[in-house]
Amino acid sequence: MCRHEEKHCPRCGMAFECKLGNITQCQCFGISLNNEEQQYISKQFTDCLCFSCIKALRAAYNTEKYTSQIKKSYGH
Repeated sequence: MCRHEEKHCPRCGMAFECKLGNITQCQCFGISLNNEEQQYISKQFTDCLCFSCIKALRAAYNTEKYTSQIKKSYGH
């Protein structure tokens, strides 16, 4: 039996359906995260996030990482 659950994103409050029982149909299935991005998000949130927030947090992580690398190259 497929398990679907109505959830609210802990970051933005948007309602969405989590399809844990059919992960290929879940809204988060198409988002690819590397290990660093997963760790960054899981340090801040322990529950499912909506598609938009996952993408925004992935972008925030990569922006922070890029900024940090630039500062290191210029000795800041």
